[in-house]
Amino acid sequence: MENHLTSEDKKVSIKDLSKHVDSKIEIEGWVYNRRGSGKISFVQFRDGSGFTQVIFEEDKVESDIWEVIGTLSPETSVKVVGTVSKHPKKDEYEIQGESIVVLSISEEYPIGNKDHGVEFLFKNRDLYLRSKTPWASLRIRDQVFRSVTNFFFEEGFTRTDTPVFQPTSCEDTTELFEVDYFGTPMYLTQSGQFYSEAAIMGLGKVYDFGPVFRAEKSKTRNHLTEFWMMDAEMAFYNQEMNEDLQERMVKRILKDALENMKEELAILERDTTILEKCANEEFIRLKHFEAKKLLEDNEFEVDYKDDMTTDEEIWLGNHFQIPVFIEDYPFEVKAFYMKSYVDERGMKRAKCADLIAPEEAREIIGGSQREDEYETLKSELLARDYPLEEYEWYLNIRKYGSVVHSGFGLGLERMVKWISGEHHIREAIPFPRTLVLNRP
Repeated sequence: MENHLTSEDKKVSIKDLSKHVDSKIEIEGWVYNRRGSGKISFVQFRDGSGFTQVIFEEDKVESDIWEVIGTLSPETSVKVVGTVSKHPKKDEYEIQGESIVVLSISEEYPIGNKDHGVEFLFKNRDLYLRSKTPWASLRIRDQVFRSVTNFFFEEGFTRTDTPVFQPTSCEDTTELFEVDYFGTPMYLTQSGQFYSEAAIMGLGKVYDFGPVFRAEKSKTRNHLTEFWMMDAEMAFYNQEMNEDLQERMVKRILKDALENMKEELAILERDTTILEKCANEEFIRLKHFEAKKLLEDNEFEVDYKDDMTTDEEIWLGNHFQIPVFIEDYPFEVKAFYMKSYVDERGMKRAKCADLIAPEEAREIIGGSQREDEYETLKSELLARDYPLEEYEWYLNIRKYGSVVHSGFGLGLERMVKWISGEHHIREAIPFPRTLVLNRP
């Protein structure tokens, strides 16, 4: 059954089949399903780049090849030779099979065509990644990553990656993972922000993109203990400029996904109506007080001094059907490094904004103008009982030629979850780490 290609044969990927109509090609991949109809067999086939079907007719192949086709089991790896044709009714391409070689037989593959429970699928995540749904979600993740990278390159940013091991916290100190660093306590990073703030004094505009960790004991469908964060920092940017940049970036991500991920969104049965609206319309900007007042007018019991609750974020996203910047939270509920001011009601507020996405996506970006005055930042550290000696290097950013600067962080998985329409954030990362440790 060995088949040797002639000089006219071509080894191609499924994603490139449209370029080879009426040509004989070779393709390697896996069988994910097979169905027969008398003397015709339809082999559902994938190679990592996409999905297609190979059609074999009994009277057009050798008898030993036809016998092999009848024994193909899910996830058996094979090499196929055939001619590419366009589907007669759909904008799809298929292969008229001529020969097939089994590379490795898959016996009793545990994930079949029947419905499996969510827990079963995630205990077998290494195998579940072969299925169409995670294939589509993770390709969208890859597209978001590329969109962000291209956007910042075009905007004149320098990628400046930051340490995973960090001696200090930039957020809530109760959410740190402590590790022994050759006898010295260190922490897995929550954010690269502080290091990026130092970097902009030399490079102007920087971003990093990598894994971060939160020891938050949350079981919600929006939380992971290990996830990927993009942190950007910009010298000479105030908060208004910061939000303008974020809006341009999100619209770029959405437009790229809508243009380049049509097959993946179709597999996920994603209604893209709201995504298309968000890609083209101006985002909403509301002060924290205005948002709370709107919620109160719509029968919410609100606390004007507190953060936004989950229900409040979901309502605001659904109400506007477009991303909403909630600006200027009460300073007491935000991080010490944010620039602050006192509003007309006498409340101290941070110059910040959380970007709330519709369709229950909630907060996808958090950002602020950073405090640029040395003494003000030092006083706030002391007021919150932070060990001053551990933040001396961070204070030094303001000591030698300080400038107005701002930054923000984008949660990659939350963005992917929104675009893909997946219910749980663990679908947006290859091997999720949640409060319950999963293996692999």
